[in-house]
Amino acid sequence: QVQLVESGGGLVQTGDSLRLSCVASGRTFSSLPMGWFRQAPGKEREFVTAISRSGSNTDYADSVKCRFTISRDNAKNTVYLQMNSMKTEDTAVYYCAAGIRTYSGGRSPKSYDYWGQGTQVTVSS
Repeated sequence: QVQLVESGGGLVQTGDSLRLSCVASGRTFSSLPMGWFRQAPGKEREFVTAISRSGSNTDYADSVKCRFTISRDNAKNTVYLQMNSMKTEDTAVYYCAAGIRTYSGGRSPKSYDYWGQGTQVTVSS
């Protein structure tokens, strides 16, 4: 069992920055590929970014590339999402996810096994 707790969401204006955190417990954090997804009202959950177990490999959706950065601190059991130059279309509930299987990770929500409760991010113009 893995517990994930996100924090850092809030209300910002376009162009602002925000950093989300997700603390994991229940399993060796360095064994977990991690991802961030988001879901806007009336839309399906979509991939934002993912990071490998060691942090050496990352992947980003085109919509956030060059604006968002994922990182992890395995000593603190935490994955971060730094969001810069935010846009109104970034408004959504953001979820972190963890995978426990050998081939977990990547862009599909189905490859993750545990999810946080979500944190609301609202970007106003």
